[in-house]
This record gives sequence, structure tokens and C-alpha cells, in this order.
Amino acid sequence: MITHRDDLQDRFDDEIAAMGVRIKDANQFKVRDDVFDDVTLLALYKLVHKKHLSVIGGAISTGKEANVFYAEHDGEPIALKIYRVRSANFTTMGVYMTGDRRFSGIGSSRKALIFAWAKKEFSNLKRADEAGIPVPKPLIWDRNILLIGFLGKDEQPYPQLRNATLEDPAATYETIIGYIKTLYTGAKLVHADLSEYNILYGDQVYMIDMGQSVTLDHPQALRFLVRDIQNINRFFRTKTEVMEEREIFTAVTGISNDYEP
Repeated sequence: MITHRDDLQDRFDDEIAAMGVRIKDANQFKVRDDVFDDVTLLALYKLVHKKHLSVIGGAISTGKEANVFYAEHDGEPIALKIYRVRSANFTTMGVYMTGDRRFSGIGSSRKALIFAWAKKEFSNLKRADEAGIPVPKPLIWDRNILLIGFLGKDEQPYPQLRNATLEDPAATYETIIGYIKTLYTGAKLVHADLSEYNILYGDQVYMIDMGQSVTLDHPQALRFLVRDIQNINRFFRTKTEVMEEREIFTAVTGISNDYEP
């Protein structure tokens, strides 16, 4: 039985092929019905029409709320991040959106929240990038889709920190603590989900997945910061000597050690 979505995707494939866009790993591109819904396919068509994409490849990663695909723009590797409109965790997202003044009054529908979440990650990446923190370069945002810089080599992404072989764990730990501070003081953000899963280790250390990151005036910002510090210390504690969590918190925020999260 041919569905509306099958017909839409077939027309999408034909039209972008006519525009000279190549699809790698076509089977991977079609398998997830909850990823490539009508909204997403139409947004992709818009990006292709504006010549932001020249190659769409296979999946790089599958997360709780989004899938990331390899892509290219005029021969340069980029990453295509698609937030799932149908199956992303609506409730979890709301915890990080509520209290963020940048996105007040976005409406209560699932689609509106997903679009705002994608825009939020784009904004957070831009702030982090401008502050000098290594993150995926924010390129384009449209509805539930982000085009960002590809972090990897030969079409393969850099490994997550948890899977990487660290040449100098102490130096890597110090670098990450420094990025937490720069994110706070320079970008005025708290990552809010920092762990060995949301850091890539390649030619340098990169922070990724910043949709949940919050500004410093968010009511839960300091609690999220404490959790980020605890996660990083937990990961590195068996690999190198770590700082006291309160000491890190004070160095990052300037708030005295009597703070209780």
C-alpha cells in the first residue's frame, strides 16, 4: 500500500535529484518514519532549494530527541540534525524551556515546542562559538532542522569522550573545566546536560548537544551547573586527580562555597 508519506518522499527524492543533490545510503535515509515526516521533508526540500545541501548521507547518531546525518555543502562536510516532531520527549524539553525568557510565549503544541527547541540549540551554539568554545559551527536553522559543522574525519564522527582513548586525561579534564567556566562567563550559559556522552574527543575537545542549555537567569541554572560539574568529576575521578566540586563551582561563578543547590 502506497501512503501519502511514501508519495511525498518519492517526490522529494526525484526533485532533489533533479537539482543535483545526491543521497548517500538511501535506505538509512528512509527507514525512520518518525524522523522523515511531512514537516521534515518539506523543510529539507526548502534547504535543498536554497542550495544549503548538496549531499545527504547516512546516520551519524541517534539520540533521545534527534537524529544526526552526514551531509555536504559544495563538497564541505556538514551535519544535518533533525529533531523528531512525533517522538521527541515533549515533557523533558519543557523543563529546560520554562524559565528561558528567550522563548516565552511559544505556544503549547508539540510542533511549536520542537521548532523552538531547535532554534534554542542554534542560538546556544552561536553564543558558545562566539565565546570561543569548540562546538559544532551553527550554520542554518529551519523549523526542526539544524545544519551544523561536521566534527570528524573521513565522514566518520569523532568519538564521544566515553569511548575515546585519552592521551593526557589530566589535561583533558582541565580543558573541560575551563570550557565550563568560559561557557558561564563568556557565553552566559550553563550546558545543563554535560557528560561523557555530550563531549566529543578528536583533534580537540568539543561540546555538543546544547538544546537544553540555559541562560544564567534560568531558575534552575545553578542546579544544572552543579550537576554538570558532578558528571565531569565522576567520569574523570578514576583517570586523574579532580578538583573539589565546590571549588570548581566557586571558580566558575564567583559564588562563595556556602551555596547549597
